[in-house]
Amino acid sequence: MPNPPRFRTGEPCWLDLVTSKPDAAIEFYGGLFGWTVEQAPPGADYRTFVKDGRRVAGLTPVTELAGDRGRLDDGGLDDGGLDDGWLDDGWLVYLAVGDADATATAIREAGGEVLQNKELRGLGRMLIARDATGAIVGAWQSGDHPGFGLTREPGAPMWQELHAEHYAAAVDFYERAFDWDTRVLSDSDELRFTTMGDGANAAAGIMDAAATLPEIERSRWVAYFGVENANESAVRVTDLGGAMLERVEDTPYGRMARASDSSGFTFYIMQVD
Repeated sequence: MPNPPRFRTGEPCWLDLVTSKPDAAIEFYGGLFGWTVEQAPPGADYRTFVKDGRRVAGLTPVTELAGDRGRLDDGGLDDGGLDDGWLDDGWLVYLAVGDADATATAIREAGGEVLQNKELRGLGRMLIARDATGAIVGAWQSGDHPGFGLTREPGAPMWQELHAEHYAAAVDFYERAFDWDTRVLSDSDELRFTTMGDGANAAAGIMDAAATLPEIERSRWVAYFGVENANESAVRVTDLGGAMLERVEDTPYGRMARASDSSGFTFYIMQVD
């Protein structure tokens, strides 16, 4: 079994599925990826998805996050005038940080907003922020919970990227707020894409999605999950009540397709070769 991964500053280290339909999510992802559920301690409405004994993602009711902005003594939130829909249902990506309070300051200085900043019973410190392009992103200062226990395997997270409405602003934000060392993977009218790190060391990406995002949709982070066979997994998605939003295709980066789960939340499947 692969060793637990280690995370660089700014690297995706955890995912939460924020949903008002947790039972449907457990049934769907259990059927698709073989995930089981680890219950939270009594009194906490949070569950952890597990694959082969390793933690791969979390599940939290949307009301748990949206209803608790958890103001700290340092006044570390920028919650004045926030609309009720500040956090959408769907996958929330967390980036690893060494000092959550310093990151909160860096987020503000880079043009973002801190929406939540709280300690989680020794597990770690969590930030949720709106970046300079409007995308919601998390930050995680690990304690007893180090993050993903399994990645880049079937049934585990493979890759995370930001689909940005304002590409240049997004690159500038993550360089400043999360210390990304960026590399331009492509800079053409067909594809503008920047990565954190280079080549095999790339940990996440930013794609210029201004031409493809729906008019009413803001920039958003998206998650890719590994599967053994993309065609078979695409059939399973629909059998479980989800939908395939793209045909499975071979790309320079792997065989993949965009899908939605039984609640309509978007994700990607990527075949592990």
